[in-house]
Amino acid sequence: MEAIGILYLAILFIACFVFVHMVKLAAMGLKSVRQKPEKKPAEEKKEKPPQPVYYIVEKKRSRSKANYSAPREIKFKDDK
Repeated sequence: MEAIGILYLAILFIACFVFVHMVKLAAMGLKSVRQKPEKKPAEEKKEKPPQPVYYIVEKKRSRSKANYSAPREIKFKDDK
């Protein structure tokens, strides 16, 4: 009896899966049909020469050397 329940569950899942995807595909198809076709230009426009591309490049700066102070001795207190 449990096996028939699992079978019905699997069939229901597959049916819902297929139904949801069919609705999505139908909506996409309807959307593509309703779109207006793009107008083609009557006259061919003369292509302009491409504009030059300028890149901004920063000069690499050398890192300044780190200045460290003399090492200090650290003493910890004994809490005995």
